[in-house]
Amino acid sequence: MMIEKELVNRPMGTNQLTLVQAITDGLRTMLKEDDSVLILGEDVGKNGGVFRATEGLQEQFGENRVMDTPLSEAGIVGTSIGMAVNGFKPVVEIQFLGFIYPAFEQIMTHVSRIRMRTMGSYTVPMVIRAPYGAGIRAPEVHSDSVEALFTHMPGIKVVCPSSAYDAKGLLIAAIEDPDPVLFLESMRSYRANREEVPEGKYMVEIGKGKKLQDGDDVTLITWGAMVPVALKAAEQARIQGMACDVIDLRTLYPIDKDIIAESVQKTGRAVIIHEAQQTGGLGNDIISIINDTSFLFLKSPIERVTGFDVPVPFFALEDKYLPTPQRVMKAIEKVMHF
Repeated sequence: MMIEKELVNRPMGTNQLTLVQAITDGLRTMLKEDDSVLILGEDVGKNGGVFRATEGLQEQFGENRVMDTPLSEAGIVGTSIGMAVNGFKPVVEIQFLGFIYPAFEQIMTHVSRIRMRTMGSYTVPMVIRAPYGAGIRAPEVHSDSVEALFTHMPGIKVVCPSSAYDAKGLLIAAIEDPDPVLFLESMRSYRANREEVPEGKYMVEIGKGKKLQDGDDVTLITWGAMVPVALKAAEQARIQGMACDVIDLRTLYPIDKDIIAESVQKTGRAVIIHEAQQTGGLGNDIISIINDTSFLFLKSPIERVTGFDVPVPFFALEDKYLPTPQRVMKAIEKVMHF
C-alpha cells in the first residue's frame, strides 16, 4: 500500500466513519471554522438530506447557514452563484446527479465561466455535491453516472472520492478552493465500510490520484464506486499469478496524468473501469493520455470495462449493467495474453 504525503500531518484523534459520515464531518468542520460557508439544497435542513449527509447541521448552525430550498435545481445553483461572487462559500446539494440537468445551463454558462468572463476579478468558490451511480435499486434517472458532461467543461473541477478519509479531505479542499468544484459521491459507497478519519481539518490535494496496490503486469485505472470492483479483480489476478497496479484517480478534472503515465510505462498494459456508458466516457480521455505519454511502452491495446450504451436499467437488469470483477478479470486476461 502507498503511504501518502498528507498522512504525515494528520491531526491527532481519529474516528471510524463511513463515507457519508465523513462528508457530514467535513461539512461540520467547515461550518464551524468559516462563517461564510453555507449549505443549500432540497431537504438538507430539517430532514438532513436524502442520505442524511447533513443530518443535525441545521439544528447546530441554524436556518441561515443550512437552508432548505424549493425544488428547483436551476434556482439553487443560480442563487449560489450570486452568493459565491459576493463573499460566501455555498455548498449545494443536488439530491441525485441525475437531477442536475435543469441546472446544467447555470453551471455551463455561469459557474464555470465567471473567472474568465471577469478576467479574474470574480471567482465562484462554490461546491456542488451530487450522489451518483447505480447499484442501490433507485428509480429511473436517480442512478446516472454522467461525470464526462462536466469534465468537458473547463473552469470547474470534478472530484470523486472512494473512501471516507479521502471524502472528508477532498471536501474540505473543495470548499477552500476559489473555483467551483463538482463533488461526486457514490451512493453504493456511502455506508459500504468504515475507516479511520482524523478529527478536525485536513485536506487531500485536488488533482492527485492515489496508488492503492502495486504490481508490474497490468494497470487498473478507476474511481469512486468502481474502486472495490478493481481491487477484487486485482486479487483474483494475483491468485493467477498476475500483479496489478490499482490507481484511484480521485479527481476526474484536472486528471493526474503523471500517475497514469508512471504506472503504464511500468506495466505496459492498462484496463480502465468506469460505470458510465462507454461512448463519450472519461475512459476515452484516459486512453488519449496514455497514447500521448506512454504509447511506445504499451505491450497490448488498452481495454475498457464500462457500463453499456443505454440508460441505467431498472432493478432486474441493474447488476447486468454495472462492471463486475469478473468482467474486469476478462479484460486483464485479454491484455496479458495479447
